[in-house]
Amino acid sequence: MTVSVLNRMIVAVGISAVASLGLSALTSAHGSPQHDPQQQDAQKDTTKDENGKKARSEEAKKQQQQADKEAKHQQQVQKKQAQQAQQVQKKQDQQAQQERQKQEQAYRQQVKKERARATHQQSVQQKQEQAYHQRQAQAQPRPQQHQRLTSQDQERLIREQQQRLVQYREHLDQQQRLAEQQSAQLQQQRRTAQYGYQQQYVARLREQQRHVESRDRYDYDRDPYFHTPPSYRYYRGGSYYVTNQYGVDLLRRGVNHGYEEGYRAGLADRKDHWAYGYEDSYAYRDANYGYRGFYVDRDDYNHYFREGFRRGYEDAYYRRSRYGTYSNGRGTIQGSALTVILAFEWIR
Repeated sequence: MTVSVLNRMIVAVGISAVASLGLSALTSAHGSPQHDPQQQDAQKDTTKDENGKKARSEEAKKQQQQADKEAKHQQQVQKKQAQQAQQVQKKQDQQAQQERQKQEQAYRQQVKKERARATHQQSVQQKQEQAYHQRQAQAQPRPQQHQRLTSQDQERLIREQQQRLVQYREHLDQQQRLAEQQSAQLQQQRRTAQYGYQQQYVARLREQQRHVESRDRYDYDRDPYFHTPPSYRYYRGGSYYVTNQYGVDLLRRGVNHGYEEGYRAGLADRKDHWAYGYEDSYAYRDANYGYRGFYVDRDDYNHYFREGFRRGYEDAYYRRSRYGTYSNGRGTIQGSALTVILAFEWIR
């Protein structure tokens, strides 16, 4: 009896436990929320996107840091290169400045020497001209009426001469400005030898200009040119011109001056390794050295000066003596070449 009751109690307890467990399981099943598969996928995608954005952000940050680092390095390199270039340029500028100073000092010394030589040469030339005129005046027989210009012709020559001097002085002032422009161009072209020669030529021209300006009070009565009738004629530019012996002598000296200056210009271009071109020389364009505004028109003197210049330049540039000779800084055109250039005709 007792055993039976105990068994029934055990069975009841078991049933009660089983029921409790079943109810608990059912409650748990109904109490827990059910998850939608689409929501779970969306949540996973969102998490994945956030993780991707975070990874990309970190990668972009790393790339930006690397780019900033490289840019900073590049700036440092460029800065260093710029500093080095500035140092090199500064050194080159200093060397160029020193070279220019040396050249300018050498040019000043050359110009100083050339001025002294030109002054001496002008003095010697003046004495020679005076002596020549005196010899000519003494050697000439007492002129007869038909051998001497009339007072009217003489006055006409003097008026022409005075006008010629005024025009020549104005022309010399203009040429000075052109010389400065030409000098600047030669420096830009680095034609050192030609620049030095031009400076010397201009120095001689300035000495000559001072002499021309000092002739305001000229004694025309004592100059035989102004009472001597024409005795020669020459052909230039399609026309004939007449002059006397004093005009002929001046044009002859103009050819010789031209040859000498042309030779110097040709030597300079050859030293500079510059192309042949006598017409580019300032001395050729000017063509006034040796002319003081007397006896013949400036255009006539320029023409014969350039004829000599062209031949002197050619001889120097090609290292030959076809038209003349040059020695110890002095040039002389040959007599045969001089005769061809001048071609004067005796008219009385």
